Amino acid sequence: MLDVPLLAGVAHRARPNRTAWRIERATGRQIEDYRAIRREVFVAEQGIFDADDFDRIDDDPRTIVLVCVDPEEVVLGGVRLAPALEGRDIGWWTGSRLVVRRDARGAGGIGSALVREACATALARGVLRFEATVQDRNEPLFRHLGWTAWGRTSLGGAPHVRMRWPIDRIQRLLQATKAPLGDVLGGLRGDDPKALGGSGFVGDDGAPLPGTDVIAACDAILPAILERDPEWAGWCAVLVNVNDLSAMGAKPIGLLDSVAAPTASFARRILGGLRSGADAWGLPILGGHTQLGVAPSLSVTALGRTKRPVPGGGGRVGDDLSLTVDLRGRWRRGFEGRQWDTTSARTGSELRELGAVVRRARPAAAKDVSMGGIVGSAAMLAEASGTGLTLDVAAIPSPDDVSFGDWLTCFPGFGMLTADRPGRSRAASRIAETAVIGTLDAGDDVRLRWPDGVETVACESAATGLGSASS
Repeated sequence: MLDVPLLAGVAHRARPNRTAWRIERATGRQIEDYRAIRREVFVAEQGIFDADDFDRIDDDPRTIVLVCVDPEEVVLGGVRLAPALEGRDIGWWTGSRLVVRRDARGAGGIGSALVREACATALARGVLRFEATVQDRNEPLFRHLGWTAWGRTSLGGAPHVRMRWPIDRIQRLLQATKAPLGDVLGGLRGDDPKALGGSGFVGDDGAPLPGTDVIAACDAILPAILERDPEWAGWCAVLVNVNDLSAMGAKPIGLLDSVAAPTASFARRILGGLRSGADAWGLPILGGHTQLGVAPSLSVTALGRTKRPVPGGGGRVGDDLSLTVDLRGRWRRGFEGRQWDTTSARTGSELRELGAVVRRARPAAAKDVSMGGIVGSAAMLAEASGTGLTLDVAAIPSPDDVSFGDWLTCFPGFGMLTADRPGRSRAASRIAETAVIGTLDAGDDVRLRWPDGVETVACESAATGLGSASS
């Protein structure tokens, strides 16, 4: 909780200049000074605690203390923030023990500055739920800073308000990457019955070729990736297309590429990554197009085969949503927090084993985790299925020591979402972890359910605007 003090206290010195202080992360001595101010305010002045306000959060090594110091390094106030739960950090943090010395309370809004810095620090740590419990009289201050109230309680006999800092990281990611699709592509659905995959397959990353057992998928690589790391871009072009085919239960059979580059040497670097990827997955590069003397670009079309394609929109209300994900790996250098690289260190047989997960399981619906991250891709599966979705945050597998917010919004290398009737999930791999992470429901949004039973909205509207695959 952010215990905002009553505006009273012991005078120590002349009031600080309102432009002379700064906010910083506390060192060992500064932490002790901050705790001394807490005792003065919460114990001596307000009587909220009998002898000391020290608790387990002070002992948690993950706790971050921010302090306000003047030019002479004197601590004028502080605040702490830490994971709400012991054990694995799942992106739920609380702020607490916000305090400002009485002789500094007119020095230009130290308390507000500490709260703002706590919010910025939480966002930088990948926090998805950030809350505080504040005294009633300070609710207007927090509302002014953008916080919202969601409950009331009593601490030390004093009425308090539960407040939440709104974090829309997942919603913003979808708006930037997926939300425009309905407006840009939606008109194609009326051009032909088979457009955008045809009935039952709208929203899938692959499309069945009418009258055949062939599935086609096509993906382009972002120019920023291509320019920074051409070999990695070539590898990823194979990876994302194979994942798209695998999500539909198709066995990949070949690739076509379209490569543009300013020079022949740049093109060879792109093709080197393509060839490595094709070799790893055991696929031929069947042909394509190459152009030199232009800005770099890369797109790949992959072909696969299955007689029974698995749709992304095949889920129903009440279905379990499972995630099968490869946790081994690390952040790709240069793309930290955005691309988790599991595949470049896997053998060809291991990559093909992962690619067969959906083909073996035959779930009702499947979707590979792509640029929308785990939550955004799950939102797309729910939209195509015509359902809402509730995700159990604590059930989502994650690597150790990785920001949970980054993990839920990154491209994880290999991650496959599958939906099936409760208890019938068959998705599994010996080199990946599978867990039931949520339930398709009758709502129209995607919610995160936390260990205390509270639900927060991750995205309020359809992920792409393309609508249900059956409509």
